[in-house]
Amino acid sequence: MMDPIYGRIAANKRRTFFLFFLYAVLFALIGYFIGIYIGDIVVGIILAGLVFIVLFLISIYSGQNVVTRMAGAKEVSKQQEPYLYNTVEALSIAAGKPMPKIYIIETEVPNAFAAGRNPQNSIIAVTRGLMNRLNRQELEGVIAHEMAHINNYDVLLATVAIVLAGTIVFVSVIARRMMFFGGLGRGGRRSGQGQLIMIIVLIIVAILAPIFAQLLKFAISRQREYMADATAANFTGYPEGLASALEKITNQQVKDSPIENKALEGLYIVNPSLGARSGNRASVLFSTHPPAEERVKRLRAM
Repeated sequence: MMDPIYGRIAANKRRTFFLFFLYAVLFALIGYFIGIYIGDIVVGIILAGLVFIVLFLISIYSGQNVVTRMAGAKEVSKQQEPYLYNTVEALSIAAGKPMPKIYIIETEVPNAFAAGRNPQNSIIAVTRGLMNRLNRQELEGVIAHEMAHINNYDVLLATVAIVLAGTIVFVSVIARRMMFFGGLGRGGRRSGQGQLIMIIVLIIVAILAPIFAQLLKFAISRQREYMADATAANFTGYPEGLASALEKITNQQVKDSPIENKALEGLYIVNPSLGARSGNRASVLFSTHPPAEERVKRLRAM
C-alpha cells in the first residue's frame, strides 16, 4: 500500500500536468480565433503555442519569483536575519530537507507562505509581524508547516496555478486592444468580421476565467492544510507550537491588510482575507482553508 504522503505528492504532480493541459487547450482555442482574425489559422495557433511555452517555462522555473514579487517579499541572508535563518536551517536539518531561500514581507500582519517547484528550488516567506509576535516554538511550527507544503509538492501546484491564472487577464486585455485598434483600422465587412472574432475570444475568456479561478481554489485545497499541519507536528515533535501559532495568526488578520491578495490568499498559512470577511459565515464555504478552530483541535488531539 502506498504511503499517504507519497500518494499526495504523486497526485499533486498529476494535477499540475492536467492544469497545463487545460491551459494548452485554452490557448489553442484562442489561437484558432486569432488565426481567423489575421487570416492564417496556423500562424495564430503557432503564436498561441509560443506564448504558452513561455508561460510554461516561467511557471516552472520562475513561478516563485513571480509570487514573491506579487507579495512584496524580499530575500534576506543569514547576516540580515540570523534568528530566522537559524530557525529554518535547524528545521531543515532535523527534517532532512534542503534549505529553502528565506524572504520577509515588511508588514506587522503575521502570516507566512511557501512557493517553488520542488524541495531543491523553493522559498519560504514570513512577515515581520510573524517574527515579532511568535515565540521560537510557534515560529518553528509555522516554518515546519511551510516545509511540509514544499515536500508534498503543494507549492508546485499552487505556484503554477497562480501564474497561469494570471494569463487569463493578459489574454483578455490583448483581445480588447486588438478589437479596438482593429476596428479603427479596417472598414466594412472585414472590420465587422474582425470585431466579431475578438468578441468571441472575449466571451471565451469571460466564460473560462471563473472556471480557472475555481480550479485555483481546488488546486489549493483544504485537505492539504490538514496534511501539512500533521507533517509539521511530526517534524517538530511539538503540535502545540503550531496550534498556538495558528490561533495568534488567525486572530490578528485585519481588514484591508497589505498582504490581502485574491491571487495569493490560498498560499498563506492562514487566509489574509479573514479580516475582511469577519462575521461572514457563508464565506467559510468558499474558503481555501479549513476553519482554524478545526485545525487547532486536530493538532491538540495528536
